[in-house]
Amino acid sequence: MELVSKCLQARDKAYCPYSRFPVGAAVLTADGAIITGCNVENASYGLTVCAERTAIQRAVVEGHTQFSAIAVTCDIKDRFVGPCGACRQVLMEFGSDWTVYLTKPDGSYKETSLSELLPLAFSPSHLAKN
Repeated sequence: MELVSKCLQARDKAYCPYSRFPVGAAVLTADGAIITGCNVENASYGLTVCAERTAIQRAVVEGHTQFSAIAVTCDIKDRFVGPCGACRQVLMEFGSDWTVYLTKPDGSYKETSLSELLPLAFSPSHLAKN
């Protein structure tokens, strides 16, 4: 699957001199484009940006705000790892109908959904009710 392949390639570009924990992500836009991201660390740790958020930010800069899927990977070989809570919330900003591919370094993946990863989520629709 191309989306999985692209997230693996993005992981290889990660800038992670402090944690040495490279992460890659690839988002699939509603119109079929694939936009990648990797984690970018900073000596001021709180300024580090996750791969998923890097991919979303790049996509928005390129004019995309509708997405259907994301693939995420790291170097952990023996289990599937999902996005952190902050990234799950950022993804939810762009809708709850995401397919999420949790990907191991060997390219194997587990399919899940953003709704499953972030149940009872806070979303933009909550702000419209005030």
